[in-house]
Amino acid sequence: MNTPVSFVLVGTGGIAHSYAAAFTNNPHARLVGVADVRMDAALAFGAKYGAPAFADHSALPPTDVAIVCTPPDTHTAIAVDLLRRGLHVLCEKPFTLTSADARKMQYEATKAGRLLTMGSKFRYVSDVVKAKQYVAAGEVGEVILFENAFTSRVDMTNRWNSDPAVSGGGVLIDNGTHSVDVIRYFLGPLAEVHAVEGLRVQPLRVEDTAKLFVRSSAGVLGTVDLSWSINKELDWYVKIFGTRGVINIGWKQSRIKRDGGDWEIFGNGYEKVQAFTAQVTNVAKAVRGEEELLITAADAIASVEVIEAAYHSLRSAAWTGVSAGNPLTQTPPSVKFTDVVREVERV
Repeated sequence: MNTPVSFVLVGTGGIAHSYAAAFTNNPHARLVGVADVRMDAALAFGAKYGAPAFADHSALPPTDVAIVCTPPDTHTAIAVDLLRRGLHVLCEKPFTLTSADARKMQYEATKAGRLLTMGSKFRYVSDVVKAKQYVAAGEVGEVILFENAFTSRVDMTNRWNSDPAVSGGGVLIDNGTHSVDVIRYFLGPLAEVHAVEGLRVQPLRVEDTAKLFVRSSAGVLGTVDLSWSINKELDWYVKIFGTRGVINIGWKQSRIKRDGGDWEIFGNGYEKVQAFTAQVTNVAKAVRGEEELLITAADAIASVEVIEAAYHSLRSAAWTGVSAGNPLTQTPPSVKFTDVVREVERV
């Protein structure tokens, strides 16, 4: 067994605890330090997980990989600094607030010869990976329609996720980033999107319910339901319809049904620790050159571009092209999500 790859965590909020659990009994990775501008939080986190604590990411010891778990408006500056110091970087979603910032991070990673990836746990869920294998093998025929729902009633009034200056928007960038990454995992590049805001229930400056329509470059349609204000209580969060069958990826169980057959169970549902452990392990093995990153820097940039286009669609009430290379594009790379949110608020 090779020496475990060393990791540090920057930011000790809720998501950092999920990452910390991924190092327990992990032969491929070990946690060697944590940093947070709130030194008391860093000390408490470090004591819980047995890692030295620091008040700033610049004070962290030399190591292999940094996981950035700070609010999104700080991602670019921190990631760039870490890359320039020679660390590989795993940056939590939302990756950045603009595609220009995402490309800046990719440039610095390429210049430094370091790996750059985005935290997106659902790609690493065992059931999602198995479903991807079924689709690739043609088990349900040609995919025609993709459905996703991330809805859960959560009070967001005092959380940074609903502060557009920090998060870049509301539920569309927060939960929607997961949706976009999973859709791209199954369908490939997305050509255009159309976003619609629902009734705003919570007293927020950003959307708390939205619906996103997507069309892949191959012409496959997808729909996404996003909400912080309702719980649809579905037993699935991804449903894939093909010409010869359907796949349900569920929270507690996943199933496949081929035409003419019965439902077959192929997974035990969403397991958070398994997903985070799989991502940390993938990064560790990629650092050692043993396997490829499942989520590349290009994937991360594409995710930002899709969300960026979605906010332009939300403002214009029209389908919007994705990425600068697409002739349908209406999304200048320098426009911030927060600018779009302000325009939506004025309408």
